[in-house]
Amino acid sequence: MMPKGRFPKIKMPELPKPPEVSLDDKFTMKIGTQDFTVTARDLVRIRELGRGAYGVVEEMKHEASGLVFAVKRIHSSVNDESNRRTFIELDACVKSGCCPQMVRFYGAMYREGDVWICMEVMDTSLDKFYRICVDTNIPRPEPFIAKVALCVVEGLNFMKERLNLIHRDVKPSNILLNRMGLVKICDFGISGHLTNSVAKTMHAGCKPYMPPERIDGEQRDSYGVQADVWSLGITLVEIASGSHPYGKWKTPFEQLKQVVKENPPTVDRDLGYSDEFHDFISQCLIKDCMLRPKYKQLLEHPFLVNARQESSFDMGAFVKRVLE
Repeated sequence: MMPKGRFPKIKMPELPKPPEVSLDDKFTMKIGTQDFTVTARDLVRIRELGRGAYGVVEEMKHEASGLVFAVKRIHSSVNDESNRRTFIELDACVKSGCCPQMVRFYGAMYREGDVWICMEVMDTSLDKFYRICVDTNIPRPEPFIAKVALCVVEGLNFMKERLNLIHRDVKPSNILLNRMGLVKICDFGISGHLTNSVAKTMHAGCKPYMPPERIDGEQRDSYGVQADVWSLGITLVEIASGSHPYGKWKTPFEQLKQVVKENPPTVDRDLGYSDEFHDFISQCLIKDCMLRPKYKQLLEHPFLVNARQESSFDMGAFVKRVLE
């Protein structure tokens, strides 16, 4: 027995080190000419915007400035893959400021070990938007699809040329819209750094949007920007047609058969889209990745050239009409 009044010295277990990110528990942002210091305590939660394997995105208001953020809270983890995604996303966000096709980044901070990334709030994602259109029988006009395609390709091209990144997860839920008619790409957590124009990977991307070379071929573990071009093509087929071109696969063999062995998806001609649109889709969905165009070639395609010059279609008015 231990003598009264004396207690054994307790040795506390060593805790795992937090991710080594140069973040504080606050950040400073400039709105107009005024500087604001933002801490987690200053943010009031409004609603949840989305949830995934690595965290949650919530809409929050900064009381002092009146600014509303989309706050991505990434759970702390000792998992190397989780930490790597966090670092890549932070790096891409910090460098995205001069690209109008990437969501605006305001700042990031630590809160009880988690990383909070504060970004601009958009009104909806493309997957939710086109489903509203389908449910309410609103056609997706070609100028709308063309503007979406143009913004996405310009954003992806900026990532490649200025950040040396490819996105690797292009799909409707990672394309955001607002009532002003702006279109922006988001979610850079699995973006890949390019080495000799190729990104090394093991498990990147969403299977329904994955190109043939990622499923079966020599480039399964490394691939170039043409992989995101394929994903964009599938995305455009989906929003134009009103449904994903592939059914749900029960086995990897079904995916292999449809994506690799069968002809690439197309859009029904009866929907009334132009020859330029159908040619653009066919270019994005060339199965041989060596023949599939890169971003700069796509930007010279008549479908995107016309989208850049088109001025009669009011993108913001169309988005408002669908949402309201």
